Amino acid sequence: MSTAACDLTTGLAPYSPNAENPWNEERIKHLYMRMSFGADHNTIQQALANQPNTLVNSIINQGRNAPKAAAPPWANWALSQYSDFQTQLQEQVLSWALVWMNDMLTNSFRGKLTVFWHNHFVTKLEAYACPSYMYQYYSLLENHVFGNFKTFVKEIGKTPAMLLFLNGVQNTRFEPNENYARELLELFTLGRDNGYTQQDIAGAARALTGWNGFTELCAPIGFVPLLHDPGAKTIFGKTGNYTYDGLHDLLFQERGTEIARHICGKLYEWFVSPERDEEFINELAEELLANDFELLPVYRTLFASERFFDEKVIGNMIKSPLDYFLSFLKTTKLPYNQDVLTLILLQASENGQLIFNPPDVKGWPGNKTWVDTSRLTQRWLGLEYYLYLLFGSQPDLYALFIKELTTAYNDPHEITADLVKHVTIKGFDDSRQLDAAVTAFKWEVPQNYFDEGSWNLDWPTVPAQVALLLQFVTRTPEYQLM
Repeated sequence: MSTAACDLTTGLAPYSPNAENPWNEERIKHLYMRMSFGADHNTIQQALANQPNTLVNSIINQGRNAPKAAAPPWANWALSQYSDFQTQLQEQVLSWALVWMNDMLTNSFRGKLTVFWHNHFVTKLEAYACPSYMYQYYSLLENHVFGNFKTFVKEIGKTPAMLLFLNGVQNTRFEPNENYARELLELFTLGRDNGYTQQDIAGAARALTGWNGFTELCAPIGFVPLLHDPGAKTIFGKTGNYTYDGLHDLLFQERGTEIARHICGKLYEWFVSPERDEEFINELAEELLANDFELLPVYRTLFASERFFDEKVIGNMIKSPLDYFLSFLKTTKLPYNQDVLTLILLQASENGQLIFNPPDVKGWPGNKTWVDTSRLTQRWLGLEYYLYLLFGSQPDLYALFIKELTTAYNDPHEITADLVKHVTIKGFDDSRQLDAAVTAFKWEVPQNYFDEGSWNLDWPTVPAQVALLLQFVTRTPEYQLM
């Protein structure tokens, strides 16, 4: 356990606001940033009237009940159904990536959960190269993010994207391939070097054989009994003629505690803190075990807990590229269309987060790895390009945004402070940083207009001033945090 984790004394009990830990805008921003991609000013103000647990459950229920996008016409296409595979592949992949991006903005908790589980059950599009497999993989993630983890694990290993990425189609009784079996134990369930041996991996690989019914590229991959190894396997010290389902049943029966701790640890690191707290994680794992690996009760408990709302947890993570760009749209309510989402998709990719293609089977390491010098500059420039495009087409939207955000009218310092407070989690610690933001906001407007009080938010310079202020704030270290 790290020193930072040791400093945290809050636990899994429900957060109950008090004088020392009030229910305020900062905690609400934190909640929306972690469970989704931020919230606009009106949403935050309305949330103040709710109890924390009520708001958490509302966000969860909205994510569960939101309608899913209809399957695309090519959802089950095989290679023979294409007229120009390379061209159509690119078009279809982009179109569905944009569907997912839109879901992140409109059904944010479900969208964010899907990103988390994509980063857990990793596949890479470049390894299977089929839009139909990509859609089926995404659909499986989306359909199971609120479900039972045991079922989730069983189903993910049979999806064509995973069978190709981790060589399941090459795993036969005649020539076992241990790749998926190894990652099933090391990454997807138990965690590295945690309660399994090489013999367990070899036995698991034999139990997983038979999913080799490959007829043509992008076509369904079925089970071939002839290629399944029906012999006895010894796994976790137990010997039996384990099948695909039998292996998974044995895995959860014999190593349920280890699995629960591994999964709850990943949830903790992604949604609460990169600094692990084993005691808290183990307590959360007991919740998962008590509910027979149903994920929904764990979400409800985790996001309403004292720990989640702990002051030391707020603002302790660095935004991923998707968080950086999408949270800007969510917090400002500035407009977007398919072109803007395409821009964000490309910018996230340039910054190391290409959806459907994490770097390797371990996924994106996240947090501090998101902001080396090159990537930090790249994310600034990507967002500034959007600011520039919007200013060129709909500049008045900047004025409308700032007027909804602040009650100040002609005080540039207060206006700047209100914007900074809204779009960052904790604002600026250094008054000099706020002074620099005020200077950026004043732009080229002569100081005497501010001194005499004649400048106000109805001035024609305001759209440019707000755009420049947003440019300044989104470059600050404080804006990179969530």
